[in-house]
Amino acid sequence: MTQKIEFVDSHTAGEPTRVILAGGPDLGSGPLSERVKRFGSDYDSLRRAMVTEPRGADVLIGALLCDSNDLTCDAGVIFFNNVGYLGMCGHGLIGLVETLRQLGKLKSDRCRIETPVGIVEATVEAEGSITFDNVMSYRKAANVAIEVPEVGTVVGDVAWGGNWFFLTREPKPRLSVSTIPEHLVLTTAIRKAVNEQGYPEVDHVELFGEPLAKASHSRNFVLCPGLEYDRSPCGTGTSAKLACLAADGALKPGERWVQEGILGTSFTGVYRWSCEEKNEIIPTVTGRAYLTAEGRLLLDDADPFRMGISADETVL
Repeated sequence: MTQKIEFVDSHTAGEPTRVILAGGPDLGSGPLSERVKRFGSDYDSLRRAMVTEPRGADVLIGALLCDSNDLTCDAGVIFFNNVGYLGMCGHGLIGLVETLRQLGKLKSDRCRIETPVGIVEATVEAEGSITFDNVMSYRKAANVAIEVPEVGTVVGDVAWGGNWFFLTREPKPRLSVSTIPEHLVLTTAIRKAVNEQGYPEVDHVELFGEPLAKASHSRNFVLCPGLEYDRSPCGTGTSAKLACLAADGALKPGERWVQEGILGTSFTGVYRWSCEEKNEIIPTVTGRAYLTAEGRLLLDDADPFRMGISADETVL
């Protein structure tokens, strides 16, 4: 017997998203915060099958299209990757909306999407880019000094932008495609130390450096939970950055911030206050996605790698 799963692939500023349209796990009804737990407890092998080898790759982000529990929303989505589940995903949200647009599933150029961590609103712009208002974001801790073995003291902020980030202030390495392996080693060591030294919730690490484009304000490198790097400037990471800039008084509400990613692509961000007294903001991020493939994943019962290939799995 072969299970068939319908999908559409896209990339947003270089980072891939796979939207699961049909054939995925039946998670029932109720809040997405509960359904994502059901996904993890009852269907986690399907997560691996849909995004890891031999049908995917570690960098791929899955987006399971769901019925929304909130009747004001157009759809619901659960984002997942090679190691687990994400609260929100900025590039994935842009990829999802572009997929729904091209499939003719949007009622208008504006939509509301429910995620496990809240509702986001998105708009398809006239020139083809997509803008979304993210969930409330904020900085939890500023200027945190972390001792990283064989590196030294690393200083950064801990912030929420739909996922948890450690955003470095020091060091500020030169960020380029040619030095990606070095950045991976550094950010992996930073994350381990951050988790051990008081912030176990952090699963993303963001380095910052000088941008290449004159229109950009910053260049970043983002380590994702599965130890892959984000090819895009990272939508939730940009949201966390905006929260830190707002808390520092370094960026005014409505003022543009152009965040360049490691590939040279960019997202544009602005924010408005949700609660100024608590330094809580609503970030707005703009980027563009392109569809790259559509088809069916085939999960054959006789296939030894029907549910994907884990790092320690072999066939004798």
